[in-house]
Amino acid sequence: MNNQEAINWIGFKEQLLMHPNLDLQFQYAENKRVDASYHITEIKQAPIVSVDCGGKMNSWTEIIVQLWEPAAQQQDRAMKVGKALSIIELVEKTLPLNPLATVKIEFGNSEFDTRQMFPSNITIDGDDLVVDLRPDSVQCKAIERGGSCGTTTSGEECCAPANEKPKVELKNLAATTACCTPGAGCC
Repeated sequence: MNNQEAINWIGFKEQLLMHPNLDLQFQYAENKRVDASYHITEIKQAPIVSVDCGGKMNSWTEIIVQLWEPAAQQQDRAMKVGKALSIIELVEKTLPLNPLATVKIEFGNSEFDTRQMFPSNITIDGDDLVVDLRPDSVQCKAIERGGSCGTTTSGEECCAPANEKPKVELKNLAATTACCTPGAGCC
Protein backbone atom coordinates (compact mmCIF):
# COMPACT_ATOMS: atom_id res chain seq x y z
CA MET A 1 0.00 0.00 0.00
CA ASN A 2 1.49 3.35 -1.00
CA ASN A 3 0.41 5.74 1.77
CA GLN A 4 1.77 8.83 0.00
CA GLU A 5 -1.16 8.79 -2.43
CA ALA A 6 -3.85 7.49 -0.09
CA ILE A 7 -6.96 9.40 0.95
CA ASN A 8 -8.72 8.16 4.06
CA TRP A 9 -12.46 7.50 4.21
CA ILE A 10 -13.36 10.55 6.27
CA GLY A 11 -11.43 12.87 3.92
CA PHE A 12 -13.04 11.29 0.85
CA LYS A 13 -16.52 11.54 2.33
CA GLU A 14 -15.95 15.18 3.38
CA GLN A 15 -15.09 16.05 -0.24
CA LEU A 16 -18.39 14.50 -1.35
CA LEU A 17 -20.40 16.24 1.38
CA MET A 18 -19.16 19.65 0.17
CA HIS A 19 -20.60 19.11 -3.34
CA PRO A 20 -23.89 17.13 -3.19
CA ASN A 21 -25.40 18.80 -6.29
CA LEU A 22 -22.51 18.10 -8.68
CA ASP A 23 -22.31 15.08 -10.99
CA LEU A 24 -19.85 12.49 -9.69
CA GLN A 25 -17.32 11.45 -12.34
CA PHE A 26 -14.35 9.08 -12.09
CA GLN A 27 -11.33 9.45 -14.37
CA TYR A 28 -9.45 6.15 -14.62
CA ALA A 29 -6.82 7.12 -17.24
CA GLU A 30 -5.70 10.26 -19.00
CA ASN A 31 -8.82 11.81 -20.61
CA LYS A 32 -10.85 8.62 -19.92
CA ARG A 33 -13.80 8.66 -17.58
CA VAL A 34 -16.05 5.89 -16.34
CA ASP A 35 -19.20 5.99 -18.47
CA ALA A 36 -21.97 8.15 -16.99
CA SER A 37 -24.23 5.10 -16.69
CA TYR A 38 -22.03 3.58 -13.96
CA HIS A 39 -23.45 2.18 -10.72
CA ILE A 40 -21.88 1.90 -7.29
CA THR A 41 -22.44 -1.82 -6.82
CA GLU A 42 -20.95 -2.25 -3.35
CA ILE A 43 -18.71 -0.77 -0.72
CA LYS A 44 -16.31 -3.21 0.93
CA GLN A 45 -14.30 -2.81 4.12
CA ALA A 46 -11.20 -5.00 4.06
CA PRO A 47 -8.91 -5.34 7.08
CA ILE A 48 -5.43 -6.27 5.83
CA VAL A 49 -2.87 -8.09 7.99
CA SER A 50 0.49 -8.97 6.45
CA VAL A 51 4.02 -9.94 7.35
CA ASP A 52 6.71 -8.29 5.23
CA CYS A 53 10.07 -9.69 4.05
CA GLY A 54 11.72 -8.38 7.23
CA GLY A 55 9.35 -10.41 9.39
CA LYS A 56 7.42 -7.38 10.64
CA MET A 57 3.63 -7.60 10.93
CA ASN A 58 1.66 -4.76 9.30
CA SER A 59 -2.06 -3.98 9.38
CA TRP A 60 -4.38 -1.43 7.85
CA THR A 61 -7.94 -1.20 6.58
CA GLU A 62 -9.12 -0.39 3.07
CA ILE A 63 -12.56 0.74 1.96
CA ILE A 64 -13.19 -0.26 -1.62
CA VAL A 65 -15.93 1.41 -3.64
CA GLN A 66 -16.80 -0.82 -6.59
CA LEU A 67 -18.06 0.77 -9.82
CA TRP A 68 -19.85 -1.14 -12.55
CA GLU A 69 -20.26 0.17 -16.07
CA PRO A 70 -23.17 -1.59 -17.81
CA ALA A 71 -22.66 -2.71 -21.42
CA ALA A 72 -25.60 -0.63 -22.63
CA GLN A 73 -25.15 3.01 -21.68
CA GLN A 74 -28.41 4.16 -20.17
CA GLN A 75 -27.84 7.84 -19.40
CA ASP A 76 -25.85 10.88 -20.44
CA ARG A 77 -25.11 12.33 -17.00
CA ALA A 78 -23.39 10.61 -14.09
CA MET A 79 -25.11 10.22 -10.74
CA LYS A 80 -25.20 13.21 -8.46
CA VAL A 81 -22.81 13.24 -5.53
CA GLY A 82 -25.93 13.31 -3.31
CA LYS A 83 -27.03 9.95 -4.78
CA ALA A 84 -23.60 8.45 -3.98
CA LEU A 85 -23.91 9.84 -0.45
CA SER A 86 -27.30 8.13 -0.07
CA ILE A 87 -25.68 4.81 -1.04
CA ILE A 88 -22.89 5.45 1.49
CA GLU A 89 -25.48 6.24 4.17
CA LEU A 90 -27.31 2.99 3.41
CA VAL A 91 -24.05 1.02 3.68
CA GLU A 92 -23.06 2.74 6.94
CA LYS A 93 -26.39 1.79 8.56
CA THR A 94 -25.32 -1.86 8.27
CA LEU A 95 -21.52 -1.66 8.23
CA PRO A 96 -19.74 1.02 10.29
CA LEU A 97 -16.85 2.14 8.08
CA ASN A 98 -13.46 2.95 9.57
CA PRO A 99 -12.96 6.73 9.08
CA LEU A 100 -9.17 6.30 8.86
CA ALA A 101 -9.28 3.48 6.31
CA THR A 102 -7.56 3.98 2.98
CA VAL A 103 -9.99 4.51 0.08
CA LYS A 104 -9.69 2.61 -3.16
CA ILE A 105 -12.01 2.62 -6.16
CA GLU A 106 -12.43 -0.67 -8.02
CA PHE A 107 -13.24 -0.39 -11.71
CA GLY A 108 -12.76 -2.08 -15.04
CA ASN A 109 -14.46 -2.27 -18.41
CA SER A 110 -13.89 -3.95 -21.80
CA GLU A 111 -10.95 -1.60 -22.53
CA PHE A 112 -9.45 -1.39 -19.03
CA ASP A 113 -8.56 -4.36 -16.78
CA THR A 114 -10.37 -4.34 -13.45
CA ARG A 115 -8.17 -2.98 -10.68
CA GLN A 116 -8.25 -1.05 -7.45
CA MET A 117 -6.99 2.52 -7.68
CA PHE A 118 -6.44 5.42 -5.33
CA PRO A 119 -8.47 8.62 -5.62
CA SER A 120 -5.41 10.84 -5.99
CA ASN A 121 -7.06 14.16 -6.74
CA ILE A 122 -10.64 15.45 -6.49
CA THR A 123 -11.46 18.55 -8.55
CA ILE A 124 -14.43 20.48 -9.86
CA ASP A 125 -14.83 20.66 -13.63
CA GLY A 126 -17.96 22.65 -14.49
CA ASP A 127 -20.91 20.66 -13.09
CA ASP A 128 -18.73 17.64 -12.33
CA LEU A 129 -16.86 16.55 -9.24
CA VAL A 130 -14.06 14.54 -10.83
CA VAL A 131 -12.24 11.87 -8.84
CA ASP A 132 -8.92 11.18 -10.56
CA LEU A 133 -7.82 7.57 -10.03
CA ARG A 134 -4.21 6.39 -9.98
CA PRO A 135 -2.85 2.85 -9.57
CA ASP A 136 -1.21 1.62 -6.40
CA SER A 137 2.43 0.58 -6.58
CA VAL A 138 4.40 -2.28 -5.07
CA GLN A 139 7.08 -1.38 -2.57
CA CYS A 140 9.24 -3.00 0.09
CA LYS A 141 8.22 -2.03 3.62
CA ALA A 142 11.74 -2.88 4.85
CA ILE A 143 13.08 -0.07 2.62
CA GLU A 144 10.38 2.28 3.93
CA ARG A 145 11.67 1.59 7.46
CA GLY A 146 15.21 2.56 6.41
CA GLY A 147 16.48 -0.90 5.50
CA SER A 148 17.27 -2.26 2.09
CA CYS A 149 15.84 -5.03 -0.04
CA GLY A 150 17.48 -7.91 -1.89
CA THR A 151 20.74 -9.48 -0.80
CA THR A 152 23.95 -8.08 0.62
CA THR A 153 27.25 -8.28 -1.26
CA SER A 154 28.05 -11.48 0.65
CA GLY A 155 24.79 -13.03 -0.57
CA GLU A 156 22.89 -12.85 2.73
CA GLU A 157 19.25 -11.82 2.78
CA CYS A 158 19.03 -8.22 3.96
CA CYS A 159 15.39 -8.31 5.00
CA ALA A 160 15.74 -11.35 7.26
CA PRO A 161 14.50 -11.00 10.84
CA ALA A 162 17.20 -9.95 13.31
CA ASN A 163 16.65 -12.97 15.56
CA GLU A 164 17.29 -15.74 13.02
CA LYS A 165 17.67 -19.29 14.28
CA PRO A 166 21.27 -20.59 14.33
CA LYS A 167 22.24 -22.69 11.34
CA VAL A 168 22.54 -26.42 12.00
CA GLU A 169 25.56 -28.21 10.59
CA LEU A 170 24.61 -31.47 8.89
CA LYS A 171 27.05 -34.38 8.90
CA ASN A 172 27.15 -37.19 6.39
CA LEU A 173 26.62 -40.21 8.61
CA ALA A 174 27.05 -42.63 5.72
CA ALA A 175 30.73 -41.67 5.46
CA THR A 176 31.40 -42.63 9.06
CA THR A 177 31.63 -46.40 9.48
CA ALA A 178 32.03 -46.68 13.26
CA CYS A 179 29.12 -44.39 14.17
CA CYS A 180 26.13 -46.60 13.67
CA THR A 181 27.36 -49.97 14.80
CA PRO A 182 25.39 -51.73 17.51
CA GLY A 183 26.34 -50.43 20.92
CA ALA A 184 28.15 -47.34 19.48
CA GLY A 185 25.58 -45.01 21.14
CA CYS A 186 24.75 -43.07 18.02
CA CYS A 187 21.15 -44.25 17.68
